[in-house]
Amino acid sequence: MSLDNRPVYTGGCQCGAVRFRVEGALGDASVCHCRMCQKASGNFYLPLVSVRGARLDWTRGEPKRFRSSSAAWRGFCADCGTPLTFEAPDGVALAIAAFDDPAEIAPTIQWGVEAKLPYVDGISKLPSEETMGDVSSAPYLAELVSYQHPDHDTDQWPPEEKP
Repeated sequence: MSLDNRPVYTGGCQCGAVRFRVEGALGDASVCHCRMCQKASGNFYLPLVSVRGARLDWTRGEPKRFRSSSAAWRGFCADCGTPLTFEAPDGVALAIAAFDDPAEIAPTIQWGVEAKLPYVDGISKLPSEETMGDVSSAPYLAELVSYQHPDHDTDQWPPEEKP
């Protein structure tokens, strides 16, 4: 919480070049299946949350923007490509997975269902495995080192290399 008891959320891109801070209540959280959101995210759908009633500050870098239609811009990290924003005349929405704690932002509605891929609803019924669940078939996982920015703010990124 901030000093005036407003909620605070942080997040950013995968490489850490772009970070944000949102102070205040988040708006509606949704999943959009429209073809533009599919292409903008490179995924089946794009989970977004409105920040129009809150204060959004870019604390490190700023997104590069692409005009995807006459009504919207898409913000993303120019370094790593992480999708970050959907910007329209009525406000800005941030990609839910770009938040440091996306588990606390649950979508409440689906949009663009005319473009929903036919297998999306069945994904939860597929067999499941944890990332490190089958190291024997992917031995490189045993030596995996992540270069992804951690899920919290850092004074500097990437970290300074020690001499």
